[in-house]
Amino acid sequence: MPGQAAAASRHATGMATLAPDLHVIAGDEDFFRHFGASSAELCGRSLFDLLHPSTPSVLREHFSRLHDGRRTRFTERVLGYRSRGRVFSGKLTGTAIQGKSDRLSAIVVMVKPDDERPEEDAAPAHQKLLSPLEARILEGVATGASTVQMAAKLYLSRQGVEYHVGSMLRKMKAPNRAALVSRAYAAGMLTVGTWPAQVRPEFIK
Repeated sequence: MPGQAAAASRHATGMATLAPDLHVIAGDEDFFRHFGASSAELCGRSLFDLLHPSTPSVLREHFSRLHDGRRTRFTERVLGYRSRGRVFSGKLTGTAIQGKSDRLSAIVVMVKPDDERPEEDAAPAHQKLLSPLEARILEGVATGASTVQMAAKLYLSRQGVEYHVGSMLRKMKAPNRAALVSRAYAAGMLTVGTWPAQVRPEFIK
């Protein structure tokens, strides 16, 4: 079935080769499809240009360890940009490729988007889903803020923050925080092209 084939390709693992400086050298069709662009548009760009700013800062440390030989492989959750400002969540795996001199010659990355419902089903368009407090918490999650950081900023307990995050996970039918941010972007709830992102007022009760 054509629809099933399209869904399978969207969730297939895409692979690309990066130079040691993390610029894209080459990739397969699925990798470029996940990021909504052609090989000509993405080759030569830094991998971090393709990832949302809320991507965990530890990702740079993972790549640093590949570069200096402290590890050979890692897996980390990321948010990536598709076309028109849409965002997807998934897993990125990086593997070091050593040259003849045992120095890093390249890095192979594999990106697998989460197996989620279609983005258009993430939330009803322009439905007022969030309270003002939930909106502030969603904005915090989108910037990568921790529970402790959000609790201090919003004068809540950690349990209070987790309660509201859990409520939004259920509303958005998201399995985790990364998927929550992805679905919020897909539903148009978060502003695109600004940092930090803000919840659009029409989605706030």
